[in-house]
Amino acid sequence: MVSVRSDREDGSRIPVALKILIAGGFGAGKTTMVGSVSEIRPLQTEEVLTGVEGADDLAGVEGKHTTTVTMDFGRITITDDLQLYLFGTPGQDRFWFLWDELSQGALGAVVLADTRRLADCFPSIDYFEQRGTPFVVAVNCFENARRFGPEAVARALDLDPDVPVVLFDARETKGARNVLIELVEYVARRQLTSARA
Repeated sequence: MVSVRSDREDGSRIPVALKILIAGGFGAGKTTMVGSVSEIRPLQTEEVLTGVEGADDLAGVEGKHTTTVTMDFGRITITDDLQLYLFGTPGQDRFWFLWDELSQGALGAVVLADTRRLADCFPSIDYFEQRGTPFVVAVNCFENARRFGPEAVARALDLDPDVPVVLFDARETKGARNVLIELVEYVARRQLTSARA
């Protein structure tokens, strides 16, 4: 979803709009991140957890009562010429059939990681690696969760050396914005390297 820039009749420019996916495991903070950084009221498709035995693994996220069933949507203006449209993916495997639709036209993705349930972000990483979609890993630093540095997380996830790992708090606008900027810069570096090859 890369929009073509053009001029308006009044001489102002229409900003380039880029589609970014926010992915990760159940309860990693995707809805929170989209909500904290969006300059518009985010569209959220949160529903109360079903309570069906075995449907939702709440280990490590016992206080969670809702889940995203379709997507979250938000928008952020990075510069006068650049806007990001954010699409938060559902984290539970029973909703993964939506990912192919959501990922069409995406510039890249942010994979949220929760160190209390680090293995939950493997499906997201595998999904983007298999499709060649650039991504960064953003470790959501939950209160009372053990802290690990970016290098330790990268080793634990067996990431390629060039994949950025960023520590942040999904509730804080500045940190979420910096994660998105890191992704855009990473995609630009990859494209520059590819063009030179």
